Amino acid sequence: MRTPLIAGNWKMFKTVQEAVVYAKEFRSFVKDLEDVDIVVAPPFTAVHAVAEAVRNSVIAVAAQNLHWEKEGAFTGEVSAAMVREAGAEYVLVGHSERRQLFGETDQSVNKKIGAALGNDLIPIVCIGETLAEREANRTFDVLDRQIRQGFDGFSAAQVGSLVIAYEPVWAIGTGRVATSQQAQEAHAHIRGRLRSWFNDDAAEQCHILYGGSVKPDNIAELAAQPDVDGALVGGASLDVRAFFEIVTKGRAARQA
Repeated sequence: MRTPLIAGNWKMFKTVQEAVVYAKEFRSFVKDLEDVDIVVAPPFTAVHAVAEAVRNSVIAVAAQNLHWEKEGAFTGEVSAAMVREAGAEYVLVGHSERRQLFGETDQSVNKKIGAALGNDLIPIVCIGETLAEREANRTFDVLDRQIRQGFDGFSAAQVGSLVIAYEPVWAIGTGRVATSQQAQEAHAHIRGRLRSWFNDDAAEQCHILYGGSVKPDNIAELAAQPDVDGALVGGASLDVRAFFEIVTKGRAARQA
């Protein structure tokens, strides 16, 4: 049984001071929780400070992005080694906002996964379809392309070690959420592809999270689905109490 994983993506919110206040308060809330993996992804400026604030706790820290090169003339970018040195253990790769707003492709996602794995970071690889693609019944085709091209060249063991976040683009920040049935169908399809294209171990070990307007009132039904291993939470993770409720409800649903 895969341990549930709940990750909070703070996006471009919180100063360093605000992030540390949150981290310390949230740490006190979750200090006695077991059987759940918790990750927070602050902006780059706060990664080190938050990592220090949650050191020796049940909370891990993720960066929201990275560059695939070790170093170079890439103004505004950070490398995997820099992210790791700052204290991150995870890194988001290929978030839909990065794909839509900043032109990231399956090929750049592939290179970023390689950089993350080469620096002992666990990639949380985001995949998902737009509203137009869902309405055209192309959801599975899109997921297949993103998996094939994003994971091209990686071994079954490497794929099994990472995290996939299925985030239907039409449900991110819109208040819309995939039904539990829609989420399960997509997650089962992804796991089936991992089994077919890699092996059973990769399919069973890889965590597949749901992302897209996750809130305290819908996490339990989503997390109760057999192939939904947790959630990548956006806006609701900015509030300590709401995120704590999501963590506890998601954990309970997986244990039921």
